[in-house]
Amino acid sequence: MQVILLQRVAKLGQMGDVVDVKPGYARNYLLPQQKALSASKANIAAFEGQKAQLEAQNLETKKEADAMAARLNGQQFVVIRSASDAGALYGSVTTRDAAEAATAEGFTVDRKQVVLIAPIKYLGVHDVSVVLHPEVEAIIELNVARSPEEAELQAAGKSIQELAAEEEAAAEFEISELFDDIGSAASDDDDLADAVSSDDAPAADEDDK
Repeated sequence: MQVILLQRVAKLGQMGDVVDVKPGYARNYLLPQQKALSASKANIAAFEGQKAQLEAQNLETKKEADAMAARLNGQQFVVIRSASDAGALYGSVTTRDAAEAATAEGFTVDRKQVVLIAPIKYLGVHDVSVVLHPEVEAIIELNVARSPEEAELQAAGKSIQELAAEEEAAAEFEISELFDDIGSAASDDDDLADAVSSDDAPAADEDDK
């Protein structure tokens, strides 16, 4: 099926290009979202008549998107989720979660603008693309953690594996300290018992001397 693009579409073409696409892709995506029109003679003629206006509108929205991208690019947003000790989420982080996290921090982001190759299913800091305009993209970070404290540590560059190793080392140190305290107490008890035993021993007889 041939369509005429009303805006740039990644991996497909620029505004005004007439391209061949699968009918399902056109009906389910390009046409409903007004990214293209079927390439009939009437539609092509109508586009040519409105081309200058469409290009001006595209330029204006691109400027707005560029300004938004300058603010949004590189921002990190925290998403709190439950997860196993190995870092696997009980569920996943979706485009909706990403959009809500950004919006909560004062950025207007729609979930349809968020691009995830696959849902996020592990703790950590993940790069996520936000398409603000057909020609403008921003990259944000989603800091997925089990608590705000853990998120701060991840933001500082520590992975969930490093955090788990530190917690394990701290636990082993506490156990070692506990056994040292127990051993020290036992040693003190032995010294006390020896001292008592020495005091209770009978004095040697003169004949034994």
